[in-house]
Amino acid sequence: MLKALVFDDEYIVLRGLEKLIDWPEYGIELAGTAADGLSALRLFREMKPDIILTDIRMPGMDGLTLIETIRAEAPDTMCIVFSGYNEFEYVRSAIKLGVVDYLEKPVNIEKIREGISKAVARIEELNDYSSLKRKWQQGLLEKSVLQLLEGGPSAAEEWAESFGPDAAKVEGVTVLVSKNEAPVVPDSEEYRLVRVSRGGESIGVVFHFRPSSEEWTSPLAAWTQELIGSGRTYSSVAEAPKSYKEAQRALRYGKFLEGKGWVRFEDLGESHAESPLLPEWEEAMLFDLRIGDKDGLMEKLDRYLEEFRGAKLTPEAAEVELLKILTHGLDVAKETGGNPSDIYPAGYWPQLEIRNLHTPGEMADWLRKEMETIMDWILGVRHRSKHAAIEKALRYIGKNYGRDLTQQEVADHVQMNATYFSLLFKEEMDISYIKYLTQVRMEKAKLLLGAGESIQEISEKVGYQHARHFSEVFKKYAGVTPGQFRQQGRPS
Repeated sequence: MLKALVFDDEYIVLRGLEKLIDWPEYGIELAGTAADGLSALRLFREMKPDIILTDIRMPGMDGLTLIETIRAEAPDTMCIVFSGYNEFEYVRSAIKLGVVDYLEKPVNIEKIREGISKAVARIEELNDYSSLKRKWQQGLLEKSVLQLLEGGPSAAEEWAESFGPDAAKVEGVTVLVSKNEAPVVPDSEEYRLVRVSRGGESIGVVFHFRPSSEEWTSPLAAWTQELIGSGRTYSSVAEAPKSYKEAQRALRYGKFLEGKGWVRFEDLGESHAESPLLPEWEEAMLFDLRIGDKDGLMEKLDRYLEEFRGAKLTPEAAEVELLKILTHGLDVAKETGGNPSDIYPAGYWPQLEIRNLHTPGEMADWLRKEMETIMDWILGVRHRSKHAAIEKALRYIGKNYGRDLTQQEVADHVQMNATYFSLLFKEEMDISYIKYLTQVRMEKAKLLLGAGESIQEISEKVGYQHARHFSEVFKKYAGVTPGQFRQQGRPS
């Protein structure tokens, strides 16, 4: 409700305006009256009204001097003047002072009501304008604060311009972040809080005029509802992005521990990029992935994840550990010769997906699902391609056994990783690559021995440069030396 004061040295005028005007009808409280200029000024300073109605001629201080003093102290005060003197100089002076209305005595009640209506309308217009101006200025400030958090060469200068004269007094900045509504930090002469929103985050930026003061922390220390993270306090506003990133980390750490209340970045302590759990389990899990043992993989993965859930890891360390396992799993998938990009739909990035997980349990469930997906994909690729790939390898071996033929060369020929090729060959042929190659060479050597060729010639034709080495391998394979085999007359 608006407040009004009436000043006049005539008692009947004061009482008449008090009784004949329905002040509440205009949303006004008549807060007091005074019969002389000095008393009127004291009452004005005490009550700080929105509207005054005053006579020009009063003892102690005339009405025009009173209005001039009031307008100097409170320019938005609406003034209505009434007087028994309709002289041009009085009217001109009153208009110059910005009065809402100038009324002649004897006062006409209807004219007074019109004057009051004008004053109320002027106040409403002024309030609307002030509100729009404040919103506009606040919008500029919020925009500049967001730019400040993102960094940039001119961000600090633009912030200072929108922050106003107090920007020069700022000696520190602290950033607060929460996902929902953050606690209200009351205004203070020692800091100013600017609230902004960005990407689903509720952000509060505290600009300190006295960084040593801890007044702003009181509501945070008592906060027991939603999580809120805070970064460290920096002396330069240009370092606000650092405090912002720290506040985000503190918030994520709090969510990871499924806590509530205020989490300070300073309380996080040192974190390790990797826990000691991984080396113990990693190779065993990847081996099962390579040989296609899904049951073995999931059993080992579940045991590892049980320990992972109980480990004291920061969100960042947990993220690094699980992404490392996933990356190695995708590397194994590449060994199959298929295209691992087919594992995930277009636009899906595991590295981004894991950032949306907040607890060890959520992360563990996520990795289990991802590794099972990779295993199923590997098994599918192997099922579709292993028979054709091995047949192609056998044909290649049949044409090239007579020279130095490594497993790597054959794997490259069928476009497979050598380790995966070795496992797949053994699975399909029930014999290792080396034993199979030796078998092909020895069976060919038997035929050549029956044809009467020399042992040195046969040795070179089946891939051995030295006859002695060939003879040793042949005896181990056939149970007799090449010469004995020929003498026994065994053509096959």
